[in-house]
Amino acid sequence: MSFRVEEKLLIDRKQILEFKDFLFKKHAKQLFPPRKIQSLYFENFKDEMYKDSLEGTVPRKKIRVRNYPHDKNKTLYLEMKISSADGRYKTRNIIDKNKFADIKKLGIYDSQYGVCRPLLYVIYNREYYRIDDVRISVDEDIEFYLYSGRKLGYDNNSIVELKAPIQKNKDDLLNNFPFQRTRFSKYCNAFEKI
Repeated sequence: MSFRVEEKLLIDRKQILEFKDFLFKKHAKQLFPPRKIQSLYFENFKDEMYKDSLEGTVPRKKIRVRNYPHDKNKTLYLEMKISSADGRYKTRNIIDKNKFADIKKLGIYDSQYGVCRPLLYVIYNREYYRIDDVRISVDEDIEFYLYSGRKLGYDNNSIVELKAPIQKNKDDLLNNFPFQRTRFSKYCNAFEKI
């Protein structure tokens, strides 16, 4: 597990071109081709992951199965995003279609949250960049769906995530990216549309 500094910037859809121009002027390197991401989030019966995220409680986590619908290999990843007193990190394990079918049907048992069942999908397009030791992802065209398939809505904003080594000074990081910082969760935003 490697801890990292994570910051999010909320960029109005009208300003995303300005942000991408900023990246160009900073000589950001594109790491991967843009791609669509689909994440199925799990939640317990008391909605505690949502509540903990909203309140900023630590420790907390989000449990999801992520895939890239347009990739040829159709790999499924079981991910846990963990926020602890020591920092943030993510675990990621490849699962097969049978395991995915099982956890959709039976849920996932978590020692902190108990049985968690599939609740909602968050689907969006992501671009990947790097400036020095900072990884930058730009998420656009964000859509929300219930697990049942009913569309909940979409987000008009773009979300930029800055990820840097844990040693990175947070003030320096934010000074290098002069855009509005926000506490934002695509999962919480989707949950609020239920």
